[in-house]
Amino acid sequence: QVQLVESGGGLVQAGGSLRLSCAASGRTFSIYLMGWFRQAPGKEREFVAAIKWPGVSPYYTDSVKGRFTISRDNAKNTVSLQMNSLKPEDTAVYYCAANTAYRSVLSHEYDYWGQGTQVTVSS
Repeated sequence: QVQLVESGGGLVQAGGSLRLSCAASGRTFSIYLMGWFRQAPGKEREFVAAIKWPGVSPYYTDSVKGRFTISRDNAKNTVSLQMNSLKPEDTAVYYCAANTAYRSVLSHEYDYWGQGTQVTVSS
């Protein structure tokens, strides 16, 4: 089992920045990929960004490219999401997730999930 705990959400004005962190514990050696997803009210959960756990190779959904940066610290077993130039449409609950098998942008292909952290961007 892998446990994931997110932190760093909050309320920010449009154009501002937030940094989300996700701490992984348990069988972290089984992780292949760490991702961030988000879910806005009334919408489906969508992929935001992911990064290989033993490696780098980050990739992003088009709507956040150039604004968000995903990074990982293997020594601390954490993955972070730096979010700059935030927009009201970025408002959502953000989830950290772990995939133990392969590269994917599909939420159902991730094995472990955190509890989520709220990000609210006011206009």
